[in-house]
Amino acid sequence: MLSLLAVLALLFNAVVWGLSWWPFRTLNAAGLHPLWATALMYGLALVCLLLVRPGVLRQAAQYPALWLLALASGLTNVGFNWAVTVGDVVRVVLLFYLMPAWAVLLAWKMLGEVPTGMAWVRLALAFAGVVLVVLPPGAGWAQLATGLSGADALAIGGGFAFALTNVTLRRLHQVPDPARMLAMFGGGALLGALGASLGTALGSIAPLPPLALGWVVVAVALAGGFLLGNYALQFGASRLAASTTALVMLTEVVFASVSSVLLAATVLTPRTLAGGALILLAALLALLPERSASAETKALP
Repeated sequence: MLSLLAVLALLFNAVVWGLSWWPFRTLNAAGLHPLWATALMYGLALVCLLLVRPGVLRQAAQYPALWLLALASGLTNVGFNWAVTVGDVVRVVLLFYLMPAWAVLLAWKMLGEVPTGMAWVRLALAFAGVVLVVLPPGAGWAQLATGLSGADALAIGGGFAFALTNVTLRRLHQVPDPARMLAMFGGGALLGALGASLGTALGSIAPLPPLALGWVVVAVALAGGFLLGNYALQFGASRLAASTTALVMLTEVVFASVSSVLLAATVLTPRTLAGGALILLAALLALLPERSASAETKALP
């Protein structure tokens, strides 16, 4: 029964993220740029955390490395939220889910985990999928960069930051959960506010719109959804195997794809489907247990 509740909690988190594109677009249509929306959403979540755990600031101050987690988490949310608001939803989510591929390279650099042969296969599959999704039909390799839209770049950057977030969380496994949540919420609020303020000062982003019941209700509901989703993720991930958690989280792609197709927010092409299949296959292969080098050596005759 507890395992079923844990799976349902993870599914709830996947639904929140998979459907988040719709409220972000609703807010954008009301004049609230996704950077401002990110700042408000995580600012509200941060206030709630501080009210529930008033001593968390003092606790987090003991771990200076949390600044890296705040930066990585902030960039993740800025990239994903902005991309899913202005780009093709399925394309954005697929490019964002290059995260397992980036994690291989980051874990190699930051944790000293040398990639195995299967890890290199996953990398090749993932980046082949990107080529299919991004490269225009009939175009040569030299035109790969020209196929990237601004939303594509934000999605890829957000996925890289998400991988950095996960690797950093592994490095900071000894840090109490409330302190890590503070860093993640604070990073989203701070980078969202800084980006929105800078963009507004440069004239590229509209300032905060006047308060209106419509967009305020959506923003508060979105903040509540992400806050509950974060708690659901922690509940589920702490009670299930890591491979099970990762597999259930991949359902976010399904929720995002189906909802965006039903609401005519995306166009599925054969190349997108083929590229997406390769990216998801690479992510699924990451769930398979890998034999260590020592185990392989022992298996030799």
